[in-house]
Amino acid sequence: MALRVLGLNLLKNNTNLVQGLSRLNNGAVASVMFQLPNASYSTEVTVQAAPLAIKKQKVSKAMKAYLERAQEHDEFMKTQHLEYQIGKRHLANMMGADPETFTQEDIDNAIEYLFPSGIYDKKARPAMKNPDEVFPARKAAEFDETGRPFHSMFYTGNPNFFKLLYDIVEELNKLYDLEERMLRRGQKADPNQRVDLTGFNWVSKDNLELRLVEKISDIEYNSFIASMERLVSHPFSYKCKAFIDEYTKPLMDHASSLEIPKPHIDEQGRQYITTYECLRKTARADVTIRVPGTGKITINGKDITYFEDTQPREQVLFPLIFTDMLGKCDIEANVEGGGSSGQAGAIRWGIAMCLRSFVDQETIESMRLAGLLTRDYRRRERKKFGQEGARRKYTWKKR
Repeated sequence: MALRVLGLNLLKNNTNLVQGLSRLNNGAVASVMFQLPNASYSTEVTVQAAPLAIKKQKVSKAMKAYLERAQEHDEFMKTQHLEYQIGKRHLANMMGADPETFTQEDIDNAIEYLFPSGIYDKKARPAMKNPDEVFPARKAAEFDETGRPFHSMFYTGNPNFFKLLYDIVEELNKLYDLEERMLRRGQKADPNQRVDLTGFNWVSKDNLELRLVEKISDIEYNSFIASMERLVSHPFSYKCKAFIDEYTKPLMDHASSLEIPKPHIDEQGRQYITTYECLRKTARADVTIRVPGTGKITINGKDITYFEDTQPREQVLFPLIFTDMLGKCDIEANVEGGGSSGQAGAIRWGIAMCLRSFVDQETIESMRLAGLLTRDYRRRERKKFGQEGARRKYTWKKR
């Protein structure tokens, strides 16, 4: 502190007269008034504070590195979003649509119309998606500026995954406490409310990694499955069904069972159902099944001898034999394009889809497990440059 006395120098002999001094920073100046006892005058003292050194806040190397990466990622995503908006606007103008109301579905349809491609692999086709869907999500900062982590399980390497295991154990302990209380009262769990995962499956490893925003090993994923199965096996597992449903997904039959069409009635009073757009390779067919029937099969106006080989005939008859409907219904099919194998595959899929309306749910589930309800998207693989075929190589001779 630097003291500069204006007027009488009374501070040397009368130190008790000082009523207080203000501590100042950054060179500020203040005036303090002193009043002497039994005196009719006052003394003004100007106090000037010397600037203090500003302490620099220390930032850990980890936080500094993270901030640099986060800033680079934010700039990258900002550029990608800008390019996406510009491309979306140009594409809308090409299609004569309003860019403000141009949706992602309109973008996909426009690309399919403007860039027709013979590439069968979907990953190789041109596409334009929102950058948030293309680039995976990144974790937020897991520690403060001093390097102190927020999460209690930060040093495990996968805090979100181990927090999930911790939550499973917490739910299991709650069920154990509930079971003990119920046994003291002489009550047992209701077997009718027990969690049944028939028709459901656990989330896959990839989906779990996306949800946790962490990479986990196969051993860790197996530990997650074992923990969840142990939770489900508890008699009172229905008490935490909401927690279990977060990590389960229905199988295909549950999603498609609601879409099973109801049969129509023809002029003869028979039930019939028609499936259109039955595709296999380059073949396209539509199949109609009428119940009851005598087992008559008509393909482009001919019987089963439309196929000269035995294998295509077996493909057509397999769904009927599998569902025990052979000789109980009539089949009419119109098919075009492709060869005998592709046409037989298209008709087989159409027959299987039609039979869903005439069999029970258990049979439909068996058909799904047998692969009858799954469309075959396989195509002929293209020939590669520098090779004799799709996979076949030219003969190599050393000399």
